[in-house]
Amino acid sequence: MKRPPAENLYEQVARRLQEQVANGVYRPGDRVPSVRRLSTQFDVSISTVIEAYRRLESQGLLEARPQSGYYVRTRLWQPPAQPAISQPRCSPTAVSVSALAMKVLKASRDPHVLQLGVAAPHPSLLPMRALNRILARLARHDEGKGVAYDFPPGSPELRQQIARHALDAGCTLAPDDIVTTSGCQEALSLCLRAVTKPGDTVAIESPAFYGTLQTIEQLGLKAIEIPTCPRKGVSIEALKLSLDRWKIRACLLVPNFSNPTCAVMPEERKKRLVQLLAEREVPLIEDDIYGDLAHGSPRPKAAKSYDRKGLVMLCSSFSKTLAPGYRVGWVVPGRWREQIEHLKYVNTMATPTLPQLAIAEFLDHGGYDRYLRKTRALYAANIERFTHAIARYFPEDTKVTQPAGGFVLWVELPGKVDALELRRRALVQGVSIAPGPLFSATQKYRHCIRLSCAYPWGERLERALLTLGRLAQEMV
Repeated sequence: MKRPPAENLYEQVARRLQEQVANGVYRPGDRVPSVRRLSTQFDVSISTVIEAYRRLESQGLLEARPQSGYYVRTRLWQPPAQPAISQPRCSPTAVSVSALAMKVLKASRDPHVLQLGVAAPHPSLLPMRALNRILARLARHDEGKGVAYDFPPGSPELRQQIARHALDAGCTLAPDDIVTTSGCQEALSLCLRAVTKPGDTVAIESPAFYGTLQTIEQLGLKAIEIPTCPRKGVSIEALKLSLDRWKIRACLLVPNFSNPTCAVMPEERKKRLVQLLAEREVPLIEDDIYGDLAHGSPRPKAAKSYDRKGLVMLCSSFSKTLAPGYRVGWVVPGRWREQIEHLKYVNTMATPTLPQLAIAEFLDHGGYDRYLRKTRALYAANIERFTHAIARYFPEDTKVTQPAGGFVLWVELPGKVDALELRRRALVQGVSIAPGPLFSATQKYRHCIRLSCAYPWGERLERALLTLGRLAQEMV
């Protein structure tokens, strides 16, 4: 009989405090013990208590009050139900989402619009000052290195730091295993070009990131959408049936905090996924761009950590964590390393040098780990605030994902609400959203939207969610 996974220490502390609230030891409005006092009472470290309190705050049980401590919420609330597993049409289909995607991206350039439709961190949440200082110093003292071509496989300094950091994801890599790219999108595109040709079929999640769909469309490939649970990720059983029925050349999946649902595959399912594809010699292109943004600890492993045949091509970047505009990404191509290096060279020749060196130094001096600790907590709090506002303002029967990482929410509205019309009306009110049909090769999810929570919380956000809720209510 398989043992259930052991709880982390902070999870044990959180559970014990939950039990005390449930038993009336602490009632709504009561102040719970200070971090230092609870660490003494439970005989754990202060950092463990802080992590437990953050978890309970993200779950809506506690609220933090500045200069005062943590309190049991005076009005405990239940988040809306989560969407059910998706049910796409499981057959190869041509993709056509680029026109709609470009409309959404065009709206993102308007400074007067609140950009809840673009999954990118607000600049105020990024470590701009630290990175700017590093860039300025490198530009002054690098004797021209920063303006020279950095041909594939890319900056050795950055590849060394990526290899060190990959241990957190369960991957043992050498710097020579890694090729730097101009963002994760280029990495995914290079991988698809290495293992497919026009007309081939690629298996993807459903819903799937529209950037992935655009790349598939541009390369002349077909997509087969696989049913996906918003909590546990793609259905291994449905994927197996599709592999039995169709000639699938590659799978492009996001096992950790997928976009738009933020689903994370349990480790056992990742292992089964890698084994299933290895048995059939089907490459897995793994997009791990959100993997570092787990709200708690530990960081989930990459599917690549279970790869023994070089069939998993691990892709990521620093666009969702440090600097979208730097366009610094990377890929571990496995058995396709030579092809990827060649394709990278003929595609863009090189990755910008100075941003690579700046990020490498930021990682080397521990700045990345410190920044992630702060950012993960902020995104967890924002997800909880957004969810609370949706529960208050949106129509009854609205369903919302409950992410354990990342910074986007997938919102399923009542069937009468048309997401494309809601987007049009919201833009008039100065709010951008991403409509559901963007995330499907077959234009499904017309009553769904994706919201980005990577914004500093404030009155403007609260008003925007109130407006979205009102507009949706008018369409029911």
